[in-house]
Amino acid sequence: MPALGCCVESAVSPPLGYSFLSTPEIFSFGVPPSTNAVPLTTHWSPELSSDLYRVDGWGAPYFTVNSSGDISVRPHGTDTLPHQEIDLLKVVKKASDPINSGGLGLQLPLVVRFPDVLKNRLESLQSAFDYAVQSEGYEAHYQGVYPVKCNQDRFIVEDIVKFGSGFRFGLEAGSKPELLLAMSSLCKGSSEGLLVCNGFKDAEYISLALVARKLQLNTVIVLEQEEELDLVIDISRKMAVRPVIGLRAKLRTKHSGHFGSTSGEKGKFGLTTTQILRVVRKLEESGMLDCLQLLHFHIGSQIPSTALLADGVGEAAQVYSELVRLGAGMKFIDIGGGLGIDYDGTKSSDSDVSVGYGLQDYASTVVQAVRFVCDQKNVKHPVICSESGRAIVSHHSVLIFEAVSSTTTRSQELSSVGLQSFVEKLNDDARADYRNLSAAAIRGEYDTCMLYADQLKQRCVEQFKDGNSDIEQLAAVDAVCDFVSKAIGASDPVRTYHVNLSVFTSIPDFWAIDQLFPIVPIHKLDERPSARGILSDLTCDSDGKIDKFIGGESSLPLHELGSGNGAPYYLGMFLGGAYEEALGGLHNLFGGPSVLRVSQSDSPHSFAVTYAVPGPSCADVLRAMQHEPEIMFETLKHRAEEFMHKEEEEEEDKEVAFASLASSLNQSFHNMPYLAPHSSCCFSAAANSGGYYYCNDENIVGVGAECAIGEEEFWPYCVA
Repeated sequence: MPALGCCVESAVSPPLGYSFLSTPEIFSFGVPPSTNAVPLTTHWSPELSSDLYRVDGWGAPYFTVNSSGDISVRPHGTDTLPHQEIDLLKVVKKASDPINSGGLGLQLPLVVRFPDVLKNRLESLQSAFDYAVQSEGYEAHYQGVYPVKCNQDRFIVEDIVKFGSGFRFGLEAGSKPELLLAMSSLCKGSSEGLLVCNGFKDAEYISLALVARKLQLNTVIVLEQEEELDLVIDISRKMAVRPVIGLRAKLRTKHSGHFGSTSGEKGKFGLTTTQILRVVRKLEESGMLDCLQLLHFHIGSQIPSTALLADGVGEAAQVYSELVRLGAGMKFIDIGGGLGIDYDGTKSSDSDVSVGYGLQDYASTVVQAVRFVCDQKNVKHPVICSESGRAIVSHHSVLIFEAVSSTTTRSQELSSVGLQSFVEKLNDDARADYRNLSAAAIRGEYDTCMLYADQLKQRCVEQFKDGNSDIEQLAAVDAVCDFVSKAIGASDPVRTYHVNLSVFTSIPDFWAIDQLFPIVPIHKLDERPSARGILSDLTCDSDGKIDKFIGGESSLPLHELGSGNGAPYYLGMFLGGAYEEALGGLHNLFGGPSVLRVSQSDSPHSFAVTYAVPGPSCADVLRAMQHEPEIMFETLKHRAEEFMHKEEEEEEDKEVAFASLASSLNQSFHNMPYLAPHSSCCFSAAANSGGYYYCNDENIVGVGAECAIGEEEFWPYCVA
């Protein structure tokens, strides 16, 4: 600390040639190490990055760090062969490179979907339950349903129906539009696949569900409220359709985490035991007790432990057995959602972002709990159904975005002359604080130094507010205080990385419920990250930032930007395939990301793009808020025409300028709202005119420039 004291003291009468903040002796004393530092090592490797970002914890068996330092996708999980791994950086380059360079010209942010991972998740879930059924001697089977609310994207739903048709996989709907898409999709699925109708229902919803029954879809209307039963009975009689009815029970079992708020006796959905008994009596009186065939319950998403799971399933199995005793035609027990995802790789049962079990543990616990109760009550084993949406779709989708710049609070360096001038301009109280700071520095009293530095800064701020000092004086006190902080090891080394993204659109659960997702650079993982940072998005909102990360971290290890001639720096958010796209809004009118669908193939890069679509344009998001972009463009075009006529130029020059301006305005409406790539001042029109690229899975091919949308497909009144 003496060097700091010398430097501060020297401001009163600086020795000749002494340079404030730049003299090496200033840093000669020991500085406490930063608790956020990345582990120092003489050699860095992809394996060290994998450990640092916990990739093997949250990513197995689908994500790993390859020898090139990039994130690789293992599309078939543990069955993926080395030559089948997909380098995520190569996928992003294919998507974002210009069309004339062999790319697709898509703008980031970008969601990359891997249907092979989705297929593997379905097969793994089914295999886990099949093994549990066989090993436990269970006398019925398992068949799952996908709750479409998790992600209603057409291709995801169609893939699940296609991949799951061999094992009777069905769909769950919670609203009328979800019911319509489920009905349409299941026309191509297994005839035994369930169509579970959850959510609050009116006459139209129930009528639609009964139409599905008429269409020979295996439809079950689940009662969420007691009042729905009267509608079901009345409408089914009018339509002459014998319904299959389920009911949702409010169990006593409840977990205490955030996701447990919808379970227990006070839960949002379901019937109490008293209401269940009234439903049974009314069905019996109506001669429809045989229609009651399914019991549904939901403990809550992200069930943390198998102990809680066993408790809830056991309670539900008791209710199921009682319904059998009362004469209901019971066949199915639907355990709802709750199969959790290990977002942070800790395999902990004490966290909302992790779970203490795997797929096989989950399946075995469910089967054991149902079998035990049913055997005890001498009840035939029911078909087990689950609605494991989060566990099915989370892994197959990766959000890619770019860090475009970074900032750190860096103050100017003061020379001894500048420091002398600064001190001379201080009022008496501030000068006293400065002398006290100097004395504390000489004594080596770190805490006292910070106290007087803060006090000095506050006095200077007050001077500035009162108009008694200039902005240079304000900058000088910042420099002094920053130097003190650095000298005693109290400065904050965390930078802010600005990312081309809207948190509210693409990661809304982080903003809304503090949901954490793994965020990792998808490349440069063979290099040691030299900085730590938080992520700040493009929105004009102070909440538009990510400052909490897995592992309890408040910053993320990151690399320097700008190395390699301004090469882009890509980050990936993983395990976000459930809910984020459906929940995302239009804050600041930032629309959704571009989307790419990638399948594993035998091509040189191990992948083929089967579907690609640019994100919503400025015109698209304006329409979503009831604006009319075509009329807006006409208004601006007329304004430009009026302006051009007032210019003192040749008529021919005016026409050229007007055409150029009108074309630029038109282009702006068709571009995405996000920042354009570094390589161009205006994003490629072809990729943002509402066009898309697509080929069937049966004929997977590369996507090239012939897919581009031409300028002639712009609005017809565009002057070009």
